[in-house]
Amino acid sequence: MKIKITPDKAKAKSLLEMAKITLERLKETDKNKYPANTLTDYYDVLHKVMEAITSIEGLKFKGEGAHQELIDHICTAHKQDESIRIFLQELREYRNRIAYEGFTVTDDYIKTNSDKIETIISTLTVLTNKFKE
Repeated sequence: MKIKITPDKAKAKSLLEMAKITLERLKETDKNKYPANTLTDYYDVLHKVMEAITSIEGLKFKGEGAHQELIDHICTAHKQDESIRIFLQELREYRNRIAYEGFTVTDDYIKTNSDKIETIISTLTVLTNKFKE
């Protein structure tokens, strides 16, 4: 469910800082040795960046399907390619399966997709710049 909130640039800044810290930690880790943890961390970073954007916009997504709605909103409102939206939804599904079903991803998945994920993170982070005073 999408609700309107008071825009919160301080929260957005904190979320972006946490995302940055997680990315720094990922760079110090053997991503391919721990692919499920790597995917979970990447998804966490993406979620924090997307939530930073909506915090600045004055929006919050809550309840069942909130992450799915957040991804759809970001991709639609900020004109991201449909292939990005589909990929982000795939990451969300994998992250949920890891967390709730013990699903594992292969190191090949991380090797194949880490550059793409980091590019999306950079692209979304740049979107927060258009809101700065």
